[in-house]
Amino acid sequence: MDRPEFDNIKDYAEFCKYYWYREELIKICRDHGLKAPSGKIELNKVIEAYFSGVKILPEKRLRKKKKPVITELTLDTGLIECGFTFGNRFREFFSKQTGEEHFKFNVDMVATVKKVRESEDDSFTIRDLLDVYYGKKTYAVYDKAALQWNKFLKDYCADDETRVFENRLEAAAALWRIVRESDMDKVYSRELLEKYRGRI
Repeated sequence: MDRPEFDNIKDYAEFCKYYWYREELIKICRDHGLKAPSGKIELNKVIEAYFSGVKILPEKRLRKKKKPVITELTLDTGLIECGFTFGNRFREFFSKQTGEEHFKFNVDMVATVKKVRESEDDSFTIRDLLDVYYGKKTYAVYDKAALQWNKFLKDYCADDETRVFENRLEAAAALWRIVRESDMDKVYSRELLEKYRGRI
């Protein structure tokens, strides 16, 4: 079944059968005068509320004066107060705290920092973020649905049958478009390739 236009969808359950890019969700929200947050989880919540008859409107925010950035970091330093970024300064700090020479922020840390900023949670500290890294605390969880295309492509490329296509990436994208605009599961399989081989 091909994906219908948003305005022709009857309810949230039907909406969830289809894959929507983040940019599409933002456009839907803006076109309907709704709040258009940047993350897919938040966008889906706005759209779910819309289908239940509740319109979550954009917030008007007052500009705040920038606070001075803290120069000395401790575990009790607030994320907002220190102007946290995913740059080298904080990577080096976390590297010392964890003992990992090549420290990498994980996706749940990224989701957490985003939520802390959006909610302006002044109480959230670097220690709290370290607890998120170790899995001791959950504040926000990364929307792994956003990774569906990456997983689809990885599985597609792992299948030797796809080597017959001169431009494998183009063929993968064509097959993904078919899946994305349908109510099928958003996963690659050999059966899917065989079924739609003539269309890619």
